[in-house]
Amino acid sequence: MPFALPDLPYDRTALAPHISAETLDIHHGRHHKAYVTTVNTLLDTAGLKINSLEEVIAGSSRDESNRALFNAAAQSWNHTFYWASMAPGAGGAPSGRLVKQIEADFGSFKAFTDQFAAAAMGQFGSGWAWLVDEHGTLKVKRTPNAETPLTQGDTPLLAIDVWEHAYYVDYRNDRRGYVDTFLASLANWDFASRNLEQASGGKRLVLAGTTAA
Repeated sequence: MPFALPDLPYDRTALAPHISAETLDIHHGRHHKAYVTTVNTLLDTAGLKINSLEEVIAGSSRDESNRALFNAAAQSWNHTFYWASMAPGAGGAPSGRLVKQIEADFGSFKAFTDQFAAAAMGQFGSGWAWLVDEHGTLKVKRTPNAETPLTQGDTPLLAIDVWEHAYYVDYRNDRRGYVDTFLASLANWDFASRNLEQASGGKRLVLAGTTAA
C-alpha cells in the first residue's frame, strides 16, 4: 500500500499568529503532499514495496541513481517530524530530564538556544537545524536540502525547517524572526522529551505517516 500524507497534529489555524493557516496550507498541503506523491510514484515505477520511509531513506541514501527517491522520502520524513516539533502554546524551556541533559551537554539552556539559532541561521539556502542524540550526547546539527540525521546514525529530538516556504508568507526574509519565534512559542518540548526517552532505549518514535498505509 502507498504512503499517505499524514494529518497535521493540530488544526491548521492552531499555530497562529506565529505560523498562519496560509503557510500550513501551502507547506503541508502542497509541498509535503508533493513529496509523498513522488515517493509513491517512484516506488511504483520501480516495482518496490517498502513499509517505512526510514527503510526508503536507508536504501537510497548512498546511491546517486536513487537521489530523487531519497530526496522525496527524506523530505516526507523530515516534514512529518517538523510538524510534531511544534505545538500550540509551546516554546520556552523544557523541564525534567531533557533540560538537565541540555544543561549538562551544552552548559546552559541559553547556550543550547544560541547554538540552535546559529545553526538555523547559518544554513546557507535550504535545509534544517536539529537537536539530536548522538550516542547519548545531545548536539545541534544542521543539514542541507533533504539531508537528515537518520543517515548519520543520530536520533532527532527536535527540528526546524529553514526552507523559505516554511516562513516566507509570515516572515518574508526575516529568518531570524521565525527562528526566535519557533524557540519562544512553538518548540514542542514534550515531543523532544519523548524522543529522548526512546533514544535511551536505542529506539525512535514511529511517526504517523512514515509507514505505508
